[in-house]
Amino acid sequence: METSFNLKHTIDQIVKEKGIDKSIVVEALEQAVLTAANKKFRNTRDLEAHYNPEIGEVELFEFVTVVEEVQDSYREIELDEAREEDPDVEIGDSIGMKMDASGFSRIAAQTAKQVIIQRVREAERETIFNEFQERQGEIVNGVVRRFEKGDLIVDLGRAEALLPHKEQAPREVYRQGDRVKALITEIRMTTKGPQIMLSRTHPQMLAKLFEAEVPEIAEGIVEIKSVVREPGGRAKIAVYSHDADVDPVGACVGMRGSRVQNVVSELRGEKIDIIPWSEDIARFACNALAPAVVTKVYVDEEEYAMEVIVADDQLSLAIGKRGQNVRLAAKLTGWKIDIKSETRMAEAELQQFASYDGTEAEEVEEAEEVAENAENAENAENAEPAVEATEED
Repeated sequence: METSFNLKHTIDQIVKEKGIDKSIVVEALEQAVLTAANKKFRNTRDLEAHYNPEIGEVELFEFVTVVEEVQDSYREIELDEAREEDPDVEIGDSIGMKMDASGFSRIAAQTAKQVIIQRVREAERETIFNEFQERQGEIVNGVVRRFEKGDLIVDLGRAEALLPHKEQAPREVYRQGDRVKALITEIRMTTKGPQIMLSRTHPQMLAKLFEAEVPEIAEGIVEIKSVVREPGGRAKIAVYSHDADVDPVGACVGMRGSRVQNVVSELRGEKIDIIPWSEDIARFACNALAPAVVTKVYVDEEEYAMEVIVADDQLSLAIGKRGQNVRLAAKLTGWKIDIKSETRMAEAELQQFASYDGTEAEEVEEAEEVAENAENAENAENAEPAVEATEED
């Protein structure tokens, strides 16, 4: 009874500690006993192992086929002998006879233990993989455990995740034991187990932070249409409200900017422009170039390009530091944006007009010259016969 109790207790302990389904542990245990038995009998017998929960033991059965004359003593049995086990058995039937599973040697028992450990480890890895596979695209909290060539190894509780150096925002510095919040971008199974990849630079990280802060987004009233980032510098997020009474920008900003400030704080001071999305691409582009004020927009729908005109004092604001503002606006809208000041646009139009007028003047002058030459030639042709007639006289 002690052995039975220990086996039941062991199974329950593994299930509780590892969070693995009981059927997986039982299957591993059955396979372990079967492997040990086959090793002992050198695979000469047809064996099956089944766990009996009532007695808490793995029972081992040897299956033999009922025949008239035995050719293989390990896999066949005569009819008379078989009927001692089962009176109703007939020729060709297969019967299972329970074996004494306690007679395994120490080596066989060790093999069973190793198989159990291996199967439990595999089941644990698969459980972790499936759990985090479903959470891909979510934000998780973890603790920095160690550093590997600039990458961070983050403890997520049941598993460790990797935050690569390229997925960390510029100027972010971490120490061992710091708490870190990141987005799960990818889960892949390796020989060492599931590898969970994290990112703090992915645009979806910003979207998920706003979703956590803004109830209207979580409820589907406000929709995030597009997100672009230059991590650590600036970001733009386009939002749209499905309820006319809800201001999408105001909902994201929050009372006294509390909601957006929480997001900015998590991203270590990254500036965020919240843009109202519009189906009208020209209006959307004007919104995306905020805080600059746009004067005119010329749209080329075939080329997915537009020319934006701004006042002279708005040009540097529209372009942004090192072209950041217009670059983000172009990514947000998905259109090519060319910005010009009013003065430059006026000069270009004037130059184009002057070029057009000069060309026309040259063409007129050339036409007049051709006409004049033609007239002179015609006069000369008419004059020649008159001269000849005078000479004859």
